[in-house]
Parts: sequence; C-alpha cells; structure tokens
Amino acid sequence: MAKAQASQKTKTLRPNPADLAFFGNLLTSIAEEMGASLIRSAYSSNIKERRDCSCAVFDGDGRLVAQAAHIPVHLGAMPASVRAALEAFRQLGEGDAVLLNDPYAGGTHLPDLTIVTPVFAPGSKSTRSRGLQPARSHRSEPAPSRQRPVAYLASRAHHADVGGMTPGSLPLSREIYQEGLRLPPVMLREAGRLNQAVVDILRSNSRTPVERAGDLRAQLAAHDVGAGRIVEVVDRYGASPLQKQMTQLIDYGARLMGALIANIPNGAYSFEDVLDDDGLGSGPIKIRVRLTIRGRRVKVDFTGSAPACAGNLNAVEAITCSAVYYCFLCLLVTTSGDHTDPPLNAGCFAPITVIAPEGTIVNARPPHAVACGNLETSQRIVDVVFGALAQAVPDVVPAASQGTMNNLTLGGVNPATPGAPGFAYYETIAGGMGARPGADGVDAVQVHMTNTLNTPIEALEFSYPMRVERYEIVPGTGGKGRFRGGNGLRRDIRMLCDVTGTLLCDRREHAPYGLLGGEPGCVGKNTLMRDGRRRALAGKVQLELKAGDVLSVQTPGGGGHGKRVKRRS
Repeated sequence: MAKAQASQKTKTLRPNPADLAFFGNLLTSIAEEMGASLIRSAYSSNIKERRDCSCAVFDGDGRLVAQAAHIPVHLGAMPASVRAALEAFRQLGEGDAVLLNDPYAGGTHLPDLTIVTPVFAPGSKSTRSRGLQPARSHRSEPAPSRQRPVAYLASRAHHADVGGMTPGSLPLSREIYQEGLRLPPVMLREAGRLNQAVVDILRSNSRTPVERAGDLRAQLAAHDVGAGRIVEVVDRYGASPLQKQMTQLIDYGARLMGALIANIPNGAYSFEDVLDDDGLGSGPIKIRVRLTIRGRRVKVDFTGSAPACAGNLNAVEAITCSAVYYCFLCLLVTTSGDHTDPPLNAGCFAPITVIAPEGTIVNARPPHAVACGNLETSQRIVDVVFGALAQAVPDVVPAASQGTMNNLTLGGVNPATPGAPGFAYYETIAGGMGARPGADGVDAVQVHMTNTLNTPIEALEFSYPMRVERYEIVPGTGGKGRFRGGNGLRRDIRMLCDVTGTLLCDRREHAPYGLLGGEPGCVGKNTLMRDGRRRALAGKVQLELKAGDVLSVQTPGGGGHGKRVKRRS
C-alpha cells in the first residue's frame, strides 16, 4: 500500500509536457518582446539595424530560464552578469537597475553594456534599506521583511563607442585601460529614479554621447516591457506556479542535454587550430581542446592553449563557456527529433564542465586587453570544439565556417555638421558558412557567435559620411568538396571625410578547415585604395584614412565537406 502511494505521488509530480512547452514559449516570447522593444527604440544603427543585442529571463535565484534567439556569444556570458549584479548588491528593490560592462566582473568586452533588473509579484511589499549595501555573496539571505523577486531580467547591447584609444572602442590595445570606460556593477536606477551621475559619466567618456544615452534608455524601456509581461503572467497563473515551471524547465533542459551527450560515443577527442596573430607581432596563437565524453556528461578542457597574448584577443572565462555551450546547443537543435526548439536555459549547461586554465588565451586575467576575445577568439573556440566533435559524430558536424567577424570600426568628425559630436560606426561583415553533411554551406551570412544583420547601404550612407561602392558575393571562395562551402563577400567603402579606422579580422593566413576530404575555404583579405594605388592590409590594423580612400574587406569562405565526386556530363 505504501509503495502504491509513493508511486502515485511520484506520478503526480512529473512535469506536464504541455505546461513545459507553454511556459517555455511564454518566457521566451517575453525575452523576444524585450529585444523587439530595444531594437525599435535604439538610437544607433548597430542596435537598430544590426540587432547587436540580447535579452533574457532569469528565475528568482538568478538562473537563466529563457533567452531570445539573439547573439550566441552572449549565451553563457549573461548569467555571469546576473551573478555579478547579485554579488554586488544584496537587495534589489522594485524599480532598481544594475549596469555593468567590466569583462572581469561579469561582462564580455567594454562596448557591451549589460543591465540587470528584478521583477516582484504584484502587491508584494518590497521593504528597502536606505542605500543598497554591497553584498559579500549573492547567496546571502535577504532581509526577512523583503519578498524574493519572482524573476530577473537582463539585456546586453553593444554600444558603438564607450571611449578608449579609437572610435568604436575596439583598438589594437595592450591593456584593458586603453579600451574604454570600465564599469563594475553600479546602480543605474533606484526605485525608478535614474542615477543621472552614471549616465553623465558614460556620456562624458563617449564620442557619441547623445547616442549612448538614447541606447541606454532603450535598454531600460525594454526591461519595463519585460517586467510588465512577467507581472501579467503572475496575475494570471500565480507566482508559485510560475516559479515551479521555471524550475521544471531548467530540469528539463538538463535532461535533454544529458540525453544528447549520452548518444555521443564515450571517449576523448582532441583538436587544435590557431588565430592568425594579435596585430602586435605575436602569432599564430594556438587554441587546443580535449573533449572527454563519459555517459551523460562532457568535460571540455582547454589545457595546452596558448598563454594570454600582448594584444586584445584574450577571452575571459565567460566567453569561453559561452562558445562551448553554443556548440552543444547547436547539436541539441540539430538532433531534436520532434523538430521543435529545445529550451535554452541553465539546465542545458549543467552536464558540461569547462576547464579554461587561468592566464591563457581562453581565460585571461586583468589587466590584459580583451576587446577582441569576445569577437574573434570566441569564433576559434567554436571551430576547435566542432573539430573535436566531428571525430565523434561526423555525420552531424559541419566544416569550419569563415571563423571571423571581420570587425570594422570607423569614426571621426563629420565636416558637414560642424559643432556636432563625432560619429562612431561599427559593423561585423558576413562570410561563408561551412558545408554541412548533406548540404552546401550558405553564402555571405553571419556565422556562429554572431547573429547580427548587416548594416543596409541606405542606413550607412544616410547616417555617416561614407559611400558603399561595392557589396557582392565573391564566387569560388567556398571550399570545394562533395558539398561546397559558402562563399564570402566583398564590401568596399569610400570615405567622404578623414576617418580613424580599425580592422580586427582573422582567417587572413590560416584558412577555415574542410571535413572528411573537403577542401579549406579561401582566406579573406583587406585592401586600401588611395590615389589610384592598391595596398594590402594586415588582418588587424589601425588606420588614418583620408577623404577619398576606399577600404575593401573581402571575407573568408567556408570549408568544404566530403571528397569531390566526379559528375557525369
């Protein structure tokens, strides 16, 4: 009889699949709506046009529950920001907002400004102390009179300029102090009242102060939209049922990822690849990984990777974890039998252990420069993890994609608007996707750790003193094979005034690899055309461009997959 009762109790506690699907999609839609609000109300083309931002929902314990399909490089790094905010402030009340961007305190690189806000159940009494006190630990118990938040919301947006050596805040830096304004977790808003001093500090350190304040307000507005939606959910279903569903969603994510890993053959799989150089004379820079699959868990060990470099290619640990999580989530989506999107939450990360030795290129320590670790090193981490996984599941993993974001920043003062603040423009440029088992790679797309769009020519020419003279796919740049790698593209921009520019690109010397006999994709190349003369540029270079100069960026193609098969005529 006792056994029957215990069995019945276990049965009733089993999650309802329909409820999981409903609440999973509901919370994801809130993150998506936050992102839509941010994009529509942002000032800068980088957020409005390119959508270089991410939004996410966390439970009352600060665990990731749902993230919109925005920027993969923010995937595993956003939880670090929430942890940093909760460690810095023991109690967050209604209307509070924490701002941070310090890569060594929950951030990624300095242009990425992250905001974290709590959401309370309707009618809850949120007793606050006068002036929030720094906490020793985010696990410390809240004051007895305070109600625990039902959720936290986070947004991360790439602001086109936060100071530093060059416009765009992505210089060829040697230390983080050269990269721009560095903010540990600070109170941006308290009880709904904006901390104008923090906004003024940001404005004073940016070449584009009006744009920075506008984008920051857009982030806060997105949080208000998300908080309103969470309150509606609590009004309709109750706080306790929502919290229960959040926990079950996280547990479900862990079960799904564990099942995926269990289907990968047990064993150890190693792979290594390199970044071309750091722009300061060091290179090639090795990244090595060893995956150890045991049952439902995987250990991802980067021991043997190069030490932190002199330049800005260094990645913080959160970036490395983010790239690893992305790879396994790609496998989860690809192998999902029911053709539905699996949940993207903290549970999915639980079966994955990442070992990133301190002081290496994948886990740098202060004061190393890190501006490009978020951009280029994250892409190479994906390449080596997929390279290792291809040995275990070759019928699933694609060949290497272009493996770079082709970062371009341009800035100066527009002579057509005398007296106005300067301008700062940033974009990443698409390239070839690696060929897949059973299909060619896609031409001219953003790949892996960036999910941004291009800046439309009309938007670029309307907002900045530049003219796009060529924008085209370059045929034949994808690697050959049974399935062809995607082609890269070429973008030529003429400067209409004197401009300071920085290019941070990779795969200019070491090509994206092919798989199972497929050929590598073509490397990219950068060119400056001045006074009728053409000059080749390095992959990472800082430039003083003159009016009339044309900067040309040709991006790499993706690797091919499988040996070429002769076709009958």
